[in-house]
Amino acid sequence: MILITIGYALSPIDLIPDFIPVLGYLDDLIIVPFLIYVSLQLIPKTIMDECRKQAKDLWKNGKPKKWYYAVPIVFIWVLLLFIVIKHIFFKE
Repeated sequence: MILITIGYALSPIDLIPDFIPVLGYLDDLIIVPFLIYVSLQLIPKTIMDECRKQAKDLWKNGKPKKWYYAVPIVFIWVLLLFIVIKHIFFKE
């Protein structure tokens, strides 16, 4: 169910196309939260309680500092910026 929720939220295909005024976005405002709710209800209580405990303990010693997770993201943004600048200013 979680994969269906993620797939629907990220999919460019909707039940009602977004170019239809009001109704196009209304389906996203109703269906996506409903799918998230159903997905959360299907997670076993013991697993949810364990994950909440781990999340609570994560902040026990202050804000976590895991800057190394940012390295690949910064690298991707710099690479994209380089490619855009190269295509704009250095056309052959």
